[in-house]
Amino acid sequence: MKFAIPLFLLLIAFALVWLSRRQRACLGIPQGRLVYADMGAEMRVDAPLFDAALNLVGRPDYLVRSGEEFIPIEVKSGRTPAKPYDSHVYQLAAYCVLVASRYGRRPTHGIIRYPQREFRVEFTPELERGLHTLLDEMHAAKHRPEPLPRSHNQAARCRVCGFLARCDQSL
Repeated sequence: MKFAIPLFLLLIAFALVWLSRRQRACLGIPQGRLVYADMGAEMRVDAPLFDAALNLVGRPDYLVRSGEEFIPIEVKSGRTPAKPYDSHVYQLAAYCVLVASRYGRRPTHGIIRYPQREFRVEFTPELERGLHTLLDEMHAAKHRPEPLPRSHNQAARCRVCGFLARCDQSL
């Protein structure tokens, strides 16, 4: 009887570790220490990642530290594409830049997790240059005297848009 309670507590500890690993595997989170999660209320981060030089701010859904490396993870809902959408790749690249700015370590990659598949996206110098070009274009467009025309033609996207009430080009 003297060993029953410690043995019971040990079994519970093993069960919790097993459940945690199983849940991480289901979410596509690699091994390492979860620095924060922006999915639900489990680990809300107080301040988003920010780079003043680029005027860029954001929060990946998960940020995992594996050894000395930080890995941003973005979780997407909806259908799983054959390859990640460019907009999702650039969003992940922005998180890589923000992680490098905050932690002083450039991520080698990030992960985009769709419902049926995940993609490892290498954070290459070419991808970073493409991101900087895109950011420059976005900042320049922000200061244009006339608004840019909308490039979509899907009424469903208009219905869920946050600018619907003020948009003169809605469908």
